[in-house]
Amino acid sequence: MSYENVVVSRECEAVQIPHGHTVRIPEGTLAIITQALGGTYTLQIPSLGGLFRVADRDADAIGKESHGAAASVPGGAPGEAVSEEVVWNQLRNVYDPEIPVNIVDLGLVYDLRIEPLPEGGSSVQVAMTLTAQGCGMGPSIAMDAQRRLEDLPGVSEAQVRVVWDPPWNPSMISPEGKARLGMA
Repeated sequence: MSYENVVVSRECEAVQIPHGHTVRIPEGTLAIITQALGGTYTLQIPSLGGLFRVADRDADAIGKESHGAAASVPGGAPGEAVSEEVVWNQLRNVYDPEIPVNIVDLGLVYDLRIEPLPEGGSSVQVAMTLTAQGCGMGPSIAMDAQRRLEDLPGVSEAQVRVVWDPPWNPSMISPEGKARLGMA
């Protein structure tokens, strides 16, 4: 993606990178969109001194069209079990705001379990890691994954845990991820 200059048209919420703090970006702020993947936007904002992640729900504030989480979510009917393929595809929409590769292709997802619930629907449990233990965006990335899983028809509950064993290393990146990063 090429960088795009924008002016924030209304105050909106963002998450500061890499600290993970929620901030308000004032109307009229000049920004540069550096990444637009998985329904989130990474903005460089010189006047605020750093990078910030804006969610799809605030896309209009930066001149983009919101795709709406429910509209882009495939799957079965609510109450039915969800397939593993649908869950993996949904996780491929979760990105580290500093890296243009999704968490699946980065090799950050260590375990995925789907269990049917007696009352219908599925429980989805994910264990994932981060590229660095000190990453302040870890909770934000895990919450993004959890919210996206909870949006899937057929998912009654989801839990995403961040784990550190085994430690992540670049050899865990998929061939597709390595190609995207120029490592192939």
